[in-house]
Amino acid sequence: MILVVDVGNTNTVLGAMKEGKVLHRWRISTVVRTTDEMGLLMLQLIERQGLSADEFQGVAVSCVVPSVLYAIEKASKRYLNREALVVSKGIKTGMRVCTDNPREVGADRIVNSVAVYEQYRSAAVVVDFGTATTLDCITKNGDYVGGVIAPGFRISADALFAKTAKLPKVEVFRTEKVIGTNTIHSMQSGMYWGYVGLVDLLARKCKKELMERERVSEVICIATGGLSSLIGQECSSVDSIDGDLTLKGLWILFERNRVA
Repeated sequence: MILVVDVGNTNTVLGAMKEGKVLHRWRISTVVRTTDEMGLLMLQLIERQGLSADEFQGVAVSCVVPSVLYAIEKASKRYLNREALVVSKGIKTGMRVCTDNPREVGADRIVNSVAVYEQYRSAAVVVDFGTATTLDCITKNGDYVGGVIAPGFRISADALFAKTAKLPKVEVFRTEKVIGTNTIHSMQSGMYWGYVGLVDLLARKCKKELMERERVSEVICIATGGLSSLIGQECSSVDSIDGDLTLKGLWILFERNRVA
């Protein structure tokens, strides 16, 4: 069993995995913690599920917030007695990054791309609904060739609330009708269906460009991230939803870099 840690800008997801399957998962806020705070939190989450630190043979980490990485690495060593495998330059991914500056590509985007290609072995687009929404494109030969970064759903909603004096902050969910009959309904409709339209168009265009580039008749699109089930279910260009995609990718990379 290994512990996988996906550190995003807003939330951090931890998972206990065995044989490629997620047995337990936990979501915590991404904040700067001391090594001891992080270590004790790990132990509490693990022990609450009836597990012990000794059962974990390794730790794999994907992190896009450098300020919190140190504590996670040190806590893994101090409390789990394991050196953390951090997704960064130098590890074996099995995937070529064919962009202008490969070092700029976030670790989570590579992890997601590795997971999708390992499963489907075909040209694909990955949509990750995080603080920012990203679309990542993989060729039929498993090369990462770039993608799209758009403002996240909650960032877009917060901007609407913050920049308009008379519009209230409302809960956003799927509305049955697009045409709103009051201010709150109109806002909910605009935010939800507007964002569905944004993602659907971007995914469709990414698919089209990949099909032309790779000369294939089909490109699969997988959605992941915290809001994938809410938004992705209405995007006609999304073929499947996998909320554990990043965790699965971390497992794959851990196995590829395991020291015999």
